[in-house]
Amino acid sequence: MAQRKIHLVIMAGGIGSRFWPMSTGEMPKQFIDVLGVGKSLLQMTVERYDGICDIENTWIVTNVKYVDIVKEQLPLLPEGHILCEPCRRNTAPCIAYVSWKIKSIDPKANIVVAPSDHLVTNTEEFKRVIKDGLRFTSETDSIVTLGIKPTRPETGYGYIQADLTSSSLRSKDIYRVDSFREKPDLATAQQYIKKNNFYWNSGIFLWNVSTIVNAFRVYQPSMSKIFESLLPIYGTENEQSEIDRVFPTCESISVDYAIMEKAEEIFVCPCDFGWSDLGTWGSLLEQTKKDLYGNGCIGNDIQMYESNNCMVHTLQEKKVVIQGLDGYIVAENDDTLLICKLSEEQRIKQFIE
Repeated sequence: MAQRKIHLVIMAGGIGSRFWPMSTGEMPKQFIDVLGVGKSLLQMTVERYDGICDIENTWIVTNVKYVDIVKEQLPLLPEGHILCEPCRRNTAPCIAYVSWKIKSIDPKANIVVAPSDHLVTNTEEFKRVIKDGLRFTSETDSIVTLGIKPTRPETGYGYIQADLTSSSLRSKDIYRVDSFREKPDLATAQQYIKKNNFYWNSGIFLWNVSTIVNAFRVYQPSMSKIFESLLPIYGTENEQSEIDRVFPTCESISVDYAIMEKAEEIFVCPCDFGWSDLGTWGSLLEQTKKDLYGNGCIGNDIQMYESNNCMVHTLQEKKVVIQGLDGYIVAENDDTLLICKLSEEQRIKQFIE
């Protein structure tokens, strides 16, 4: 692994507002202090790789309208390491762009690609897994994805089916992928849970730059030609204008569809390091320290009376008193207050449109 520099790519272009009113299209959840710890999820993600990847080799891919936020939250990020997507095209074009960009300056790079808005509670185990996976990808032409051991029949995650009959010769903790599965219905998820070889798809990928570039050449030739043609342009003053020109011509497709489900040398490392994609208020409640009555409270002074199983997020209020609620979300941001049943949070979007 010493022969290859490690580069970290963080995808931070999402515009989701699943934590409304705290997150919005102007300030998505990756830039917000969701946990009330004084750091955004993006900042926590970068910190998680401390000791694995230097900030000099860290890259953030984001929408052009979030560039100033990234600069403010990551002031040590080198100039030119924020790559701007002129429009949304899912994860495959995003990864193709940054892969060829890294290849232009470090053709032997070993790369981790990660979302910007996930939570990990056991960082030491996380680092062990990442280091082991990077050692594997530095020595092989393989793609490794992290599979999270499921704790419930979750319908909001994709799944990875692993072949556990034998581990890789180079690592006893890494196995071949049998298949990727879409987000299942509840009955299917329950069947997955009964088996021991299905894992949640974390969206964290490891590979060396030659492996991923070659995979794009084989499985997405038209997309690869676009970014290959820009090799003389990367790092010049014309890079952004050329990206603005060609990026919208790319197919909007996820890297799972574009590469993962087609490539042959795909492996999964089963993991258990306290992972959550924090996609809902309910998932935040699961990750928040709760009182004796199941309430998760994030704020300066929150007093709960005769209330159970509530998620309260009120960082901007000096004092909050709640009485008589069971299974509710209470959240505020600026001049907006949300009070909603946790069981109905999927309907929030229709309320605010």
